[in-house]
Amino acid sequence: MMEHRLSLSQIVEGSPVASFVIDCNHIVTHWNTACELITGKKAFEMIGTKRQWEAFYPVERPVLADLMLDDALKQNVDILYKGKVQVTNNICDVFEAEDFFSQYGEHGRWIYFTATPIRDACGKIVGAMETLQDVSLRHEVEEALQASKAFLAQIVDGSSVATFVIDRNHTVTHWNRACEALTGLAAKDVIGTQQQWRAFYPSERPVMADLILNGAMADDVDQFYHGKFRSSRLIDGVFEAEDFFAHFGAEGKWVFFTAAPLRDLDGKVVGAIETLQDMNERRLAEEALKASEARYRDLSITDGMTGLFNSRHFYESIDKELERARRYGRSLSLLLMDVDNFKKVNDLYGHLEGDKVLQSLALVIRDCLRDMDSAYRYGGEEFIVILPETRSVDAINVAERLRQRFADQIQRPSAELAIHCTISIGVSQFVVGDDAQSLVKRADEGTYQAKHQGKNCVVWVEHKGI
Repeated sequence: MMEHRLSLSQIVEGSPVASFVIDCNHIVTHWNTACELITGKKAFEMIGTKRQWEAFYPVERPVLADLMLDDALKQNVDILYKGKVQVTNNICDVFEAEDFFSQYGEHGRWIYFTATPIRDACGKIVGAMETLQDVSLRHEVEEALQASKAFLAQIVDGSSVATFVIDRNHTVTHWNRACEALTGLAAKDVIGTQQQWRAFYPSERPVMADLILNGAMADDVDQFYHGKFRSSRLIDGVFEAEDFFAHFGAEGKWVFFTAAPLRDLDGKVVGAIETLQDMNERRLAEEALKASEARYRDLSITDGMTGLFNSRHFYESIDKELERARRYGRSLSLLLMDVDNFKKVNDLYGHLEGDKVLQSLALVIRDCLRDMDSAYRYGGEEFIVILPETRSVDAINVAERLRQRFADQIQRPSAELAIHCTISIGVSQFVVGDDAQSLVKRADEGTYQAKHQGKNCVVWVEHKGI
């Protein structure tokens, strides 16, 4: 049986890959149909000539196949195809290149082309074959991808929200200008590294984006952000937190930050993005509001002249203390005091001097009380003191100390005049069945009796029962 072999002509012509062949004299011997289609040059125009360059360049110069034929020409590869040619990884002595040819098609085409030597039985190069493939579509896709990446980079970099991105290896790929401004760490110092922690912490530890990339659950995040984080209400797998960073800015800043996974088309996590927002102004406003509310509350429960609590707050406080005394069987006593002859002070020296007397008494009361005790201006020249955990005998001792210290105070209505004022004090102790009204009533009775006993004294009124 006769062995049938395909000739080079049949192989080249039948190939769907655009191909042409030149002999050792650089004369075109084959120019297939696919090559006609891609170059626009017909085989009959090219075969038998050395004008293969016309299919590619406006002036005569060697094509890649020409450079395969002798060493002298090979030396021109880097000159004629600078940065575009490499030796193929698969076959030695084969050149491959990629270039743009503006004359192909309406908008030009990117062509990938290779040149392979043709050898005789002795291994001598007797010609060369060049193949051409239209890779314009691949280039369009790559350019579109690059444009998309560039567009994304512009979006991230141009965002007013501080943002950084890490890839699957925890390497920083994006660090926008807002992030530079907030953290004080320049993009050039962090992109390409795994040192994103430097912007936030004094020593190496995972940031929120790192934890997200590692697939962290709430318990994992809690190890690093205990009491400061929560899961996003909008997106699954996203965490958000708020913390204070003392080294941000001159006095530190409160920062709200979120971290979310980045996924590929298959849903696999390939990176993470973290955003940061300066919450300092909001925090300062909140703190100012809280301070204002606290100040307003203080004003609402404080007597403006003496600085002690007012009578309205007394009734809020005594109800709580009575409930505690009832529930736990604790002692509770009350002092009610009244400045003796106060009307006379006002009449003789004026109301301003009378106010000074009340302020002086308030200072004495403060100096004599424990932290758990509380004092109130009950009305006019009357003051009341709540003494938790105090039996009547101890309350009487406190009252005597108050009475004596105030009596020793020197009041000066004028530079030449010094007077002493006194107080009468009634004492009552809580018993089961008491309410605020009954407890105050007994202390008031004690003050009344003290007045009738000559003033400047202390009287305890015992509960008489029914």
